[in-house]
Amino acid sequence: MSTLNSVDRVELCDSLLTWIQTFGLEAPCRTVDDLTSGIVMAQALQKIDIVYFTDNWISRIKPEVGDNWRLKISNLKKVLKGILDYNQEVLQQQINDFTLPDINLIGEHSDAAELGRMLQLILGCAVNCEQKQEYIQTIMMLEESVQHVVMTAIQELMSKECPVMGGNDSYADIDRQLKKTVEDLNEALATKEEIAQRCHELDMQAFHVQEQRDRLRLEYIELEERVAALQEERGSLLAENQILMERLNQSDSIEDLNSPVGRRHLQLQTQLEQLQEETFRLEAAKDDYRIRCEELEKELTELRGQNEELTSLADEAQTLKDEMDVLRHSSDKVSKLEVMVESYKKKLEDLGDLRRQVKLLEEKNTLYMQNTVSLEEEVRKANTTRGQLESYKRQVVELQNKLSEESKKTDKMEFEYKRLKEKVDSLQKEKDRMRSERDSLKETIEELRFVEAQEGQLSTGMVPLDSNEGSDSLAAEIVTPEIREKLIRLQHENNMLKLAQEGSDNENIALLQSLLEDANSRKNELETENRLVNQRLIEGQSQVEELQRSLQEQGSKADDSIILKKKNDAHMEKLREVNSELQKKCAHIDDLEPKYTSSSQKVEELEEALKKKDEDMKQMEDRYKKYLEKAKSVIRTLDPKQNQGSAPEVQTLKNQLQERERMLHSLEKDYDKTKAQRDQEEKLIVSAWYNMGMALQKKAAEDRLASTGSGQSFLARQRQATSTRRSYPGYPGPQSATAR
Repeated sequence: MSTLNSVDRVELCDSLLTWIQTFGLEAPCRTVDDLTSGIVMAQALQKIDIVYFTDNWISRIKPEVGDNWRLKISNLKKVLKGILDYNQEVLQQQINDFTLPDINLIGEHSDAAELGRMLQLILGCAVNCEQKQEYIQTIMMLEESVQHVVMTAIQELMSKECPVMGGNDSYADIDRQLKKTVEDLNEALATKEEIAQRCHELDMQAFHVQEQRDRLRLEYIELEERVAALQEERGSLLAENQILMERLNQSDSIEDLNSPVGRRHLQLQTQLEQLQEETFRLEAAKDDYRIRCEELEKELTELRGQNEELTSLADEAQTLKDEMDVLRHSSDKVSKLEVMVESYKKKLEDLGDLRRQVKLLEEKNTLYMQNTVSLEEEVRKANTTRGQLESYKRQVVELQNKLSEESKKTDKMEFEYKRLKEKVDSLQKEKDRMRSERDSLKETIEELRFVEAQEGQLSTGMVPLDSNEGSDSLAAEIVTPEIREKLIRLQHENNMLKLAQEGSDNENIALLQSLLEDANSRKNELETENRLVNQRLIEGQSQVEELQRSLQEQGSKADDSIILKKKNDAHMEKLREVNSELQKKCAHIDDLEPKYTSSSQKVEELEEALKKKDEDMKQMEDRYKKYLEKAKSVIRTLDPKQNQGSAPEVQTLKNQLQERERMLHSLEKDYDKTKAQRDQEEKLIVSAWYNMGMALQKKAAEDRLASTGSGQSFLARQRQATSTRRSYPGYPGPQSATAR
């Protein structure tokens, strides 16, 4: 009998559908769709074992599902769970290596193959329950093709079943049952061979009798045909004889042998005698054949009786053959049970070895625990020293910050000293120049007396024009704390990296120290560059202040406005140089931060915004130059007659300057917002980088714990994990990192 792998699953479903119809259920079970609701299968299970599948269990199956595939799947889940529980709890069997049916395909798509698997499980429950003989007899009454498929399904299902063993006490009962089953199987095999031999002999006898019967029937038919022919010939001869007798009476005497009639009469008489002899002979043969035919009919009746007996024996042989198939399945099951018994015996033998190994491992575990306790003590000591080292490092960082602040203050004081000294020199020179101008002015005082009042008014009108200078706003755009904040962030990142690397092996300490020295040297270089930039900024601020003072003092002089323009251009050029240097420093600092690639786009946008602000400042400078040129032209063309008409034009210039101041003020606000946004983004980037470093450090620590604690107990590994977490007392959260 072939396995179920060669049987079509759809054919299996059709055969099991025919088998399920023998239960006589209330629900219809003609097609596959009738079984997808699960009601038919639940009723069949209740007929198989009404004690286990009670009415309470049946009540959980929803009867009215209609086309709702979700309710069908729910019913099928309950039926499948009931089948598996019945196999495990009642039949004490567990189905292994058997593909369970996909109830989703059955409920939603009415899949015949998966429904066949479901019915196969129900078939296994039927042939293994207490009334299994009744169900086996019912299977024997089915058609031969259906019976073959059902038996193949039973064989596959039994090959997947594994009995639940109770313990070592049941081995003796199982051995006795196996021996009894093997003896019954051997007796059944011997009986089957005898019955098969007897059936073969009876088949041969029936075949020979049938051949002899056919041969005699053919001979009887031939004899009947010959007798009929002879009777016809006899009738014709008698008619001819009658005619001849009539003719003889009418003709001459037949006694004369020399006459033609006499010769013909003699010839016919001789022929008549021969025919009579042949007729007697044929009648005798006919009687013999009739007797033989009666004997053959008696033999045929006897053979028919024997044939009926042989038919009943053949049916019995078929029944025995089916029982042999069942016994063969039992035999396969017995062989599997024997193999399982042998495997369990080997496992019992191995169990003693495993117990000895467990004792050895427990001893080793005790030694490992002692080593673990000692290592934990060392780790605690190391954590104490690590905490002290962290406090020392924080103190060093604070001292370095204080040192940098003091150095900045010192540089600022030195620059203030130089600026004041230069200012004193310039004032001395200005004093000398003013003395010379005083002498010249005494000579021209009489000439300028007439226009003195007008020049005073013009100077008072130009003072607010010059006093509203936007140099303060230009200087305000140069934000010096950015580089300082980035340095603090780099320093904080360096500290975080040092904290992350403290938990690694001692081999990395030398490398970290070298990296720290490089970072410190780089930090010192950046601080030096920052000092130079600050000095330049302070110089620019001082020059702007000087320009403002000079504008306030000399705003009424046209020649001095040209000098003011030159100084302003030189000042703006210096501001551009400082701005370009600041941009270079920012780009260089950004190159030192390769991990911040995610924020590069935002930085570029901010740089574009700064460039736009620079362009706006250039435009404002151009407008300022135009205003200066216009003021110069007004001063050149100013005379006493046009004094009254110049007041509206001066007022227009004042309005334009006020509008320019408002625009500069709005640009300063935009710049402050952009700066605050960029600072916030940098803080978020530093916080993300810090969290990533801590996550990598934690992962590395867990990997080391996993590699070193694989042979230790659970409590020992937990102690190591706890001590590892305690080894980072200076770990700040994301909020503290952001605050820094």
